[in-house]
Amino acid sequence: MLFNALIRTHHITSRKKVAALKRAADTHKCHVLLRSGGCPGIMYVEGREQLDVEQWVNVVRKLRYKDFQLVARPRAVEAEAEYNNKNDKAPELRDAEIGLVEVESVKEFGSRMARRGVWNWWRKGMGYQA
Repeated sequence: MLFNALIRTHHITSRKKVAALKRAADTHKCHVLLRSGGCPGIMYVEGREQLDVEQWVNVVRKLRYKDFQLVARPRAVEAEAEYNNKNDKAPELRDAEIGLVEVESVKEFGSRMARRGVWNWWRKGMGYQA
């Protein structure tokens, strides 16, 4: 079972903080996706253990990002309807690689959320849909 969380901040620009997030992702065996470089800053974390995801979120809290919002607390990943069929699971959802990946646009972030099978969950967390 996988667990995930979603964080929104004002922006993610500090390379020192990004390096700390990468170390934390490796330490807590999590897959992290960042939207960095401007507003908004978005962080998606996914791991096999809820405690690992919670500990990674705590690292982010301690970095004191401006306008930190934990918009989706650590919970079990629920694959969306289009991936509920056993033969049609999102490949990236099954094999969460450990480490940190950065993207520069919200559009690219959204496309990666779709590939992971959590696009509607992400849109709701970001406030893009009710």
